[in-house]
Amino acid sequence: MNILVANDDGINAVGIRRLVEALSTMGKVYVFSPLGQRSAFSHALTTGKSFKLIKQDFPNAEMAYGVDGTPADCVRGGINILKEQNIPIHMVYTGINHGGNLGSDTVYSGTVSAAYEGMVAGIPSVAVSVESHKAEEFGYACELALKAADFAMGLKGKRALVNINTPNLPKEKIKGVKVGRLDFVEYSEEYKIELDEDGNIEYTHSDSYDVDPRWHEEADVIAIKEGYATMGVMAYDLNDYEESEALRRWMKENDF
Repeated sequence: MNILVANDDGINAVGIRRLVEALSTMGKVYVFSPLGQRSAFSHALTTGKSFKLIKQDFPNAEMAYGVDGTPADCVRGGINILKEQNIPIHMVYTGINHGGNLGSDTVYSGTVSAAYEGMVAGIPSVAVSVESHKAEEFGYACELALKAADFAMGLKGKRALVNINTPNLPKEKIKGVKVGRLDFVEYSEEYKIELDEDGNIEYTHSDSYDVDPRWHEEADVIAIKEGYATMGVMAYDLNDYEESEALRRWMKENDF
C-alpha cells in the first residue's frame, strides 16, 4: 500500500513524524508537507503562480518533500507528482495535527481540508488530530489511525473521509472512543483584532470554549471534554435539503 501523508503544522512538526512512523508499518509512506506553519489555511490552493518542492530527509518515509504551498497543495501536488513516477496512492492521511479539529473548526482546518483534497481525488482519506496545541501524547492517535484504515477504504468513491481526534492523554487515561458529531463551536472569547502602528493586523482568540446546552449530546467537542477520543465521518455534501425544499416552495409562491 502506498500512503501519502500531509499536514498543516509543517514538515518538522512532531505529530507528522509520529504518524509516518506508525503508518510505515502498514505500507510505503510518501510525505508532502508545508515547509512552515500553515494552520487554518482551510482548502486554499496556490493558483496563478508556482510553488517549490524541497527534498527532505525524513525517517520511515520512502520519499519526502517540503512544499512552499498550502496543505491542499501538498496533497494535490503529491498525488500527481507520484502518479507521474508510477506510484499510485491508495490512502491519504493528514496530521497528526497539534490541536483538535472538532465541530465547526473543521471549516478552517488545513489538516481536514488536505484530507478532503484526497477524498476529492477519489482516495480514502483520514485526518488525525490531538486536542492540544502543545500536544505530547500521540500514541493513541496513531493507534486509531491504523485501525481506521479498513473502514476508510470502504468509503472509497463515496466522497467522505474519517476524522479522528484524541485528548492529549496517554491511552490508559482515555475513557474510550465515541462517534463524534460536528456541532457549531462557540468560543468563550470572541476573536480579537489587533492593529499595530505599521498597519499590520493580527487575529487572536481563546482556545477555551464552554459546553453550550444547545449542542447535541453526541457532539465531538463534548466527548473530548469528557475524556473520550472521537471518530467521525465527514462528507463533502454541503446542501441543506430541508431548506432547499423550502426555497422551492417560496419560489413557486412568489412566481419565480
